[in-house]
Amino acid sequence: MDREEKRNSVFNALLKELGSEKVFRAKDILEKYSTDETSNLTFSPDMIVKAITVSDVSTTMIICNNHRFPVTPRGAGTGVTGGALPVNGGVVLSLENMNRILEIDTENMIAVVEPGVITGDLQKAALKEGLMYPPDPASLETCSIGGNVAEGAGGPKAVKYGTTKDYVLGLEYVLPDGSVMTTGGKYVKNATGYNLTGTLIGSEGTLAVITKIYLKLIPAPDCIVDLLIPFDSVNHAIDTVITIIKNRVIPSTIELMEENAITIVSRYLGEEMLFPEASAHLLIQIDGYSENEVKTVLEKLIEVIDIPRKRIVIAEDDKQRERIWKARRSIRDSIQDLNPVFLAEDSVVPRSEISSFLIELKEKLGALNITSLMFGHAGDGNIHINILKGTMDTEQWNRLVPQIKEIVYRTAIAHNGTITGEHGIGYIRRAYVSMALSHEEIELLKRIKNAFDPNGILNPNKVF
Repeated sequence: MDREEKRNSVFNALLKELGSEKVFRAKDILEKYSTDETSNLTFSPDMIVKAITVSDVSTTMIICNNHRFPVTPRGAGTGVTGGALPVNGGVVLSLENMNRILEIDTENMIAVVEPGVITGDLQKAALKEGLMYPPDPASLETCSIGGNVAEGAGGPKAVKYGTTKDYVLGLEYVLPDGSVMTTGGKYVKNATGYNLTGTLIGSEGTLAVITKIYLKLIPAPDCIVDLLIPFDSVNHAIDTVITIIKNRVIPSTIELMEENAITIVSRYLGEEMLFPEASAHLLIQIDGYSENEVKTVLEKLIEVIDIPRKRIVIAEDDKQRERIWKARRSIRDSIQDLNPVFLAEDSVVPRSEISSFLIELKEKLGALNITSLMFGHAGDGNIHINILKGTMDTEQWNRLVPQIKEIVYRTAIAHNGTITGEHGIGYIRRAYVSMALSHEEIELLKRIKNAFDPNGILNPNKVF
């Protein structure tokens, strides 16, 4: 059977089992699923399945596995490494319509959700019950929980509360052969067998299709204070982060914006930033269960840093709070608007290495006359490094991209870090995995992949 015959056979089988309201191959629909948030990357699928039930997912996997036909799971399409793109064509299995919050269990403080639930919607639903789901990717108003689990997503609050992996208690998932399985559930401890839940978190849709997620919730803090502190250098800002943590002051959020980020956001928003002359800003949030608790932490923070109190902006109302965080939330939009083609990296290093890592990296990129823009999670060492194409011609840019990636990754590894902290390997970083992992580690990962997906149909050409 040639590819066209196989394509038609799969489409007809899916259409027969699932119906025309769930299976599509019209050109305009295919185009929508041929891109995600990755800059300058497009792959067209052969068809789309929009699943509504776990049975839809299982049926899709059985048909595609029998035909050895590739399947690419997709949530909200907000990934930035091409992880949800059908690089081998085949079926895009969209989970966007599996978007129900099945339960907010207030007794056990657990949410049970489908993978298409938008992260921000879950946070709001939990908050109505006095609970909190802490992981907060910058795209939380558009990204889905399933994608967060598949990528092991983080966010600004990771410094205090951890990342997605710290909140997943159990998963329902479908294997490539259509088997529906559950690991974990509404319990915190589990020492029964291998940790399959942990194996699937961050697996980027290459092992199974997640169809239900059990998430730990915590009591929501009653009091929040937001601060902005300007610095005359990135080095001073990072040294301050280390000082804060060493003195056992743990804010919920410590975000860094260096001057290029401040400038581009100001241009994009058409308004002047607070302290526009600064070389770096730290945006800090402190939360707690009483005003006294938060006040104590705030006073200690101010005491241990060497910044005059009059230079520290403490938000006094929602309007000031919005002004402080609007710039940070707008960075990616400003990059996409003013520099549509760019390289987005998210290397991670120990907190103590951030300053030397960024200084060395800036020097190396500057030697190539490349404009870079850096911001991100200074509290946990995960910095977003954006390299802008600008006016460079496309041919020169395409030649430079592999060299730029090697520079970023080798520098991160030299500073005891690794190549990605929360965005994953996906499609665009496959060639560089061997820089961070040994041959033996990669072979072990491949054996795990083969155990889950012996026919190699699930999200092929990702990670490896």
